[in-house]
Amino acid sequence: MSADSERRIIAAIDPGNEGAVAILNGRGELVEILDMPTSAITVSGKARQIVSAPLLAMLLRAHDPAEVWMEQVHAGPQMGGVSAMSFGRGVGIIEGAVAMLGKPLTTVRPNEWKRVMRCPADKDGARTRAMQIFPTCADLFRRKKDDGRAEAAMIGAFAVRVATG
Repeated sequence: MSADSERRIIAAIDPGNEGAVAILNGRGELVEILDMPTSAITVSGKARQIVSAPLLAMLLRAHDPAEVWMEQVHAGPQMGGVSAMSFGRGVGIIEGAVAMLGKPLTTVRPNEWKRVMRCPADKDGARTRAMQIFPTCADLFRRKKDDGRAEAAMIGAFAVRVATG
């Protein structure tokens, strides 16, 4: 592995308000992982959380990744209309923040990265697998609600694997 590829930074995103952003170096080491930055808005008199474009852009700019990877998501039949629109809005905000920084964005289907990384389909499976791949960071994935962190880290590990062959 060349020194340039070792210094290469990759950002990986599990989208959604409960998602996360993982920053990895070219060796596949987890540099940082943060829960998705959100901000409060009021919709029809109700407080809602949405992905924060300024906070996400600031986070990405601080690490200056060479590329950004994100799980390719679709609204499912189990989602209500409001939930689907909210989730889609969050994905659009992420895409806009990445584009604003001029970074290439690659999306990957969940079944593709999970197959390559030998990760079970369920959320707990992602946490368990992330603890195996990143044992020194296992504490970051210990809670049930850390599945977004685990998936972001696993997407990042997948991206490094693809980049290094």
